[in-house]
Amino acid sequence: MASYSETAKVIKPQGATISDIEKSLSSSLFELEKNPDLKLLKELDILGAKELDAHGKKAIVVTVPFPQLRAFQRLHAKLTRELEKKYSGKVVVFIAKRTILPRQTRKTRNQKQKRPTSRTLTSVHNALLEDLVYPGEIVGKRTRIRLDGKRQIKIHLDHQQKVHLETKVGVFSQIYRKLTGKEVVFEFPAV
Repeated sequence: MASYSETAKVIKPQGATISDIEKSLSSSLFELEKNPDLKLLKELDILGAKELDAHGKKAIVVTVPFPQLRAFQRLHAKLTRELEKKYSGKVVVFIAKRTILPRQTRKTRNQKQKRPTSRTLTSVHNALLEDLVYPGEIVGKRTRIRLDGKRQIKIHLDHQQKVHLETKVGVFSQIYRKLTGKEVVFEFPAV
């Protein structure tokens, strides 16, 4: 039987099992609630967590409910610093759980309302990119189509955040590729 601290912060559908990384992350968040700087953490939950191998480093991708994403981003600097200290050598990333609705076809035309732009595949993938590089800002985006037909997306990040994000850029591209299947390269263009 799992203790309260191991399952308190994880919201799962009825009957779904909680993985080991989710249990340890839940207990870590439960301990961090006691920190006076992270009091807002008491009201926040996670939906799941995955451990991924990226560029020889391990990364923990934490999925949070979309309405709570802004609150997690307010605590982002302190929270990631504490979690990366606890899980030494692992990069911790918070992403929101977003829904992708299928494209309207002749068979599905009788829906009551039009599909919102925020639920399209492109919009969800762009928002995922924003979540991955959160403390930094995306200032430009280029899609390069090679002669063999492969697409490569070049993302230009804010040059001021280079010190904070430079070591994580390779991990971000691997995470994005594993979650979406798209190749992405991050760059810091000189102004």
